Amino acid sequence: MEIKHSHIVLDACCVLNFCASGYLIEIIQSIPAQVVVTEVVRERELLTLQRLAGENNEDTNQFEAAMEKGLLAVADFNSESEEETFVNYVFELGDDGESATCAIAVHRKWAIATDDKKAISFFQREAPNLQILSTLAIVKHWSEVENVSSATLRSVLTAIRTRGRYIPHRNHPLLDWWEDMMQ
Repeated sequence: MEIKHSHIVLDACCVLNFCASGYLIEIIQSIPAQVVVTEVVRERELLTLQRLAGENNEDTNQFEAAMEKGLLAVADFNSESEEETFVNYVFELGDDGESATCAIAVHRKWAIATDDKKAISFFQREAPNLQILSTLAIVKHWSEVENVSSATLRSVLTAIRTRGRYIPHRNHPLLDWWEDMMQ
């Protein structure tokens, strides 16, 4: 996986999937770019992680540890034009996290990681020059770079499916890989 940009902005769905895997830090460390979440995603997803974790706060701990180690940076709007773009994207997408992710990525020319089909379609129209990655592309990259065993990879993908409630759509370019790994 080659990242054509200096930074990659993770949408909430990817953050949740990586946390669900139990390998958030390892996965982020394998990405050959600075990994970022928007302040909107950080603020909302940390609350979601705390609710999902219940008595086990491992997901929250992973997320906070990744930020403390500088592996996961937080970006907020730094101009009126970014904020205006965000508001326009919310109108189009109806989701604050995806809209913030796209607005910041568009203005700063950063790559995006999301699994939301509507957001992907929108990003492809709105910013065709930006690279769009998915949970599976990043997990596959991590598994290859770190030479992850098939048993561990199957466990990670199962956790993403169960705890992250993620299943790739039928046209996902890595659907065959997912199915092969899940067997």
